[in-house]
Amino acid sequence: MDISQNDIGRLKLLSEKYCNVQSAATELINLQAITNLPKGTEHFISDLHGEFETFYHISNNASGAIREKIDRLFESELNDEERAKLSTLIYYPVEKLNELTIMEVNTKEWYTDTINRLIKICRLVGSKYTKSKVRKALPPDFAYIIEELLYSSCEIHNKSYYYANIVDTIIEIGRADAVIVAICNTIKKLIVDHMHIVGDIFDRGPRADIVLDSILKHHSIDIQWGNHDIIWMGAACGNTTCIAVALCNSINYNNLEFIEEGYGINLRPLAVFAAKVYKNTNISCFKTKNINSDSTCSFIGSDLTAKMFKAMSIIRFKLEGQTIKRNPDFNMSDRLLLDKIDYENNTVKIGDVDYLLKDTDFPTVDKTEPYKLTSEENELILQLQSAFLHNEKLQRHIKFLYTHGNIYKCFNSNLLLHGCVPLNEDGSLMVFNFAGKKLAGKNFLDYAEQVVRNAYFNKRSNENQKNSDFLWYLWCGKFSPLFGKDKMATFERLLVKDKSTHYETKNAYYKYTYDEKTCNKILRLFGLNDGYSHIINGHIPVKSKDGEQPVRANGKLIVIDGGFCKAYQKTTGTAGYTLIYNSYGLRLCAHEPFEGIFAAINNNTDIFSTYVVSEKVNQRITVGQTDKGAEIFATILDLKKLIYAYQTGIIKEKYRM
Repeated sequence: MDISQNDIGRLKLLSEKYCNVQSAATELINLQAITNLPKGTEHFISDLHGEFETFYHISNNASGAIREKIDRLFESELNDEERAKLSTLIYYPVEKLNELTIMEVNTKEWYTDTINRLIKICRLVGSKYTKSKVRKALPPDFAYIIEELLYSSCEIHNKSYYYANIVDTIIEIGRADAVIVAICNTIKKLIVDHMHIVGDIFDRGPRADIVLDSILKHHSIDIQWGNHDIIWMGAACGNTTCIAVALCNSINYNNLEFIEEGYGINLRPLAVFAAKVYKNTNISCFKTKNINSDSTCSFIGSDLTAKMFKAMSIIRFKLEGQTIKRNPDFNMSDRLLLDKIDYENNTVKIGDVDYLLKDTDFPTVDKTEPYKLTSEENELILQLQSAFLHNEKLQRHIKFLYTHGNIYKCFNSNLLLHGCVPLNEDGSLMVFNFAGKKLAGKNFLDYAEQVVRNAYFNKRSNENQKNSDFLWYLWCGKFSPLFGKDKMATFERLLVKDKSTHYETKNAYYKYTYDEKTCNKILRLFGLNDGYSHIINGHIPVKSKDGEQPVRANGKLIVIDGGFCKAYQKTTGTAGYTLIYNSYGLRLCAHEPFEGIFAAINNNTDIFSTYVVSEKVNQRITVGQTDKGAEIFATILDLKKLIYAYQTGIIKEKYRM
């Protein structure tokens, strides 16, 4: 075996952990065995949009995988209602146990049966992992006890009384509830090995902060940034344009509770400003949506909310204009509309056409300098900027998005991206000019990610304004890879009567999502040549009620945005898609609307899900065929070299006393 000089340094470091032939050989045997285990299950979810109850339930039930295991184990032993109760217990163990305590049904017999059933489920979901991995998934307080019960079947004849006594003792000393919670949480941890969030955690739904609190606790997760995430990332960097957009989105969807209670950002200064400056103005165009009308925030549903929305929208249009002017690379001068308003005729010139406006009552707009903030507006936006920059919870959430997120990710031969790889009408890569460079395809996405990271991690850089402005561009820029349209027609939707101006043209990429040849070309661009590779997309909801299909290009591309957000469900006809990728292949699930966590706990209701499509492999996929497997094989090769180095005296063995 050849060992180069470059190998020696790496092998010496490895020898600190495996100090002799025996320890290196033991690890090599262990790793080689692991490569033959079935691959772990991946769970893909997209476009959560603050729908925390639906997300929490889908992540708890693993898109129906837990109920499937229960049915497999107990179909002949338990009826449907009993299996539903057992499922709910696993999803919400603390809440369900509290309910059962009140109902006084948790007797010793119930505890015994339940613990034994949960152990069976846990044993099944953990069967494709090593004992070491299962052990690491166990909660420290009960690791020894649960591990003993998990592997009890090996010596059941010799130790049957021993195992029965463990369960009896757990019940007698009043620790049954705690053990049940521990086993339930272990099942949920083992059923999904890794979760992918394919963008758009923020906006529209009620509490994106609660979604992020849950995501932060997940044992293994990655995130592909969506344009709704990127605007909040820009806001957390202190970019005032991003802050204005983020607040407009929240106000428009009656999400002030999310701002005030979720992140503790005081909106009273905005309310006072809007009530004074917009006291007698027309607010008919700024009535907010009633999607989250059950909010407890005192502003919700009032005329004051509309005034706040109008005030912040005008600030937004001004700041967006300033951003466009100082960034000619964005090529967005056609979105400068405040200076195109004819106040005498109540029109705005878009392109070469004058369109009637529904409202021109803008008391803070100086007709000679329409993009200049008034002193009061400037003071207000600086107050809000300080609130965003110094908000501990928001900054913690955004830091997590940076440390666990990317614009795209290649994972186990699949390309995960929220938006698109911008294409021209002929299917060729669209070229962008930034920083004096011509960028396209993967190179443009890599450049964009680096700028996004610089905006957050190099806040004191002279380029910080330019970098953070780029996050706003990714939110709504012409054919941005996270947005994928020619314009964001917010101004037109709010103020222009002619609805033809509201239309946003999608990038050609979305036309080519149905073309297998183009999808394969994109996959190769990212180094994915495997015949089993796919593009996993979010962002554009699948209108299943109109016959749109989530699986396209002969299975090469899968769109999993099906309408988690309640605001979209009338349009899509579903309540979202999720994707499961296990050792047997891919399985796409379509979900019905969720009644809520309260109904799930009290009525044992689940999200009704159907498998839209299943793509099975001929032979089970092993760990050795995954990205983790490639890392293991690299380590195995190093271990073989280390053993050879020990055997030939290149490196000396050590024996610990």
